[in-house]
Amino acid sequence: MALSKVWAVLACGTILGMAAPAGAEELTGTLAKIKRTGTITLGVRDGSIPFSYLDDKQQYQGYSVDLCMKIVVAVQKHLGMTDVKVMMNPVTSANRIPLMANGTIDLECGSTTNNAERQKQVAFAPTMFVIANRLLSKKTSNIRSLADMKGKTLVATAGTTTLKQMTILNNEQQLGMTIVVGKDHPESFLMMETGRAAAEANDDILLASQVATSRSPADYVISSEALSVEPYGIMLRRDDAAFKQVVDAALTRLYKTDDYPKIYAKWFTSPIPPKNINLKFPMPPQLEAVIAKPTDSPDPAAYAAVPAAQKAATKKK
Repeated sequence: MALSKVWAVLACGTILGMAAPAGAEELTGTLAKIKRTGTITLGVRDGSIPFSYLDDKQQYQGYSVDLCMKIVVAVQKHLGMTDVKVMMNPVTSANRIPLMANGTIDLECGSTTNNAERQKQVAFAPTMFVIANRLLSKKTSNIRSLADMKGKTLVATAGTTTLKQMTILNNEQQLGMTIVVGKDHPESFLMMETGRAAAEANDDILLASQVATSRSPADYVISSEALSVEPYGIMLRRDDAAFKQVVDAALTRLYKTDDYPKIYAKWFTSPIPPKNINLKFPMPPQLEAVIAKPTDSPDPAAYAAVPAAQKAATKKK
């Protein structure tokens, strides 16, 4: 073989050799993990109705799960894969962040508040819901505000921002409350229902779902007093810019389609399994604003105030 041909073959081989792994080298973090294993693991909750919960067939479903599945499709397409196996890994309020940080789960599809403290440990996709913390009690207890809880027992769920907030407010306002802790949302409700606590502090939509699915919904009242306004977000690992870009783009696209209002209506204004209870929870104006202009900001101030134009649009609907 002529020397010129040898160099041509070597040069071609070198170029091909460099080109083959280039795509693989570009993949890092979670994307590389999914490509390598063919699997994505979702952190899901057993009792966070209607966000993530087990139905009567022991299948995980909910609003957050639906959004995460949209993300899975986008990741699969981005990676050029024909199939991605989805693993459902149960998490709790207490262990969801550690399991994300150590790589056990890739997306957390529950009802998790996005705040500045948590952003030091994990990252969040664009906000998917906006809630207010309130109190749930039996109507016979005559508890209408936090001030009415002075000297009484309050329950909040382990690992939640609500538990931390109630502890702070209890000290600041010298309420003298005894704060007990439920291991999950169903246990917190049970403690209030059975009289071990006078009220339960939690996110308003979770309280609404507990009331709607209880044996006697008419027995309970949710306080009108909002103790805080907080954004919910799907969690992912910190410092994984490539994966976050795919996740953020997937939700941003979804929010602009006709599919998103249908997903919201499915879980918040329609009968949901397993009891076919309708939460009758129209989209809050704060959520409408963030869907129109997605953000992963942990600042409550970004959600507490709704622009006048947004309020006007909401009233016209």
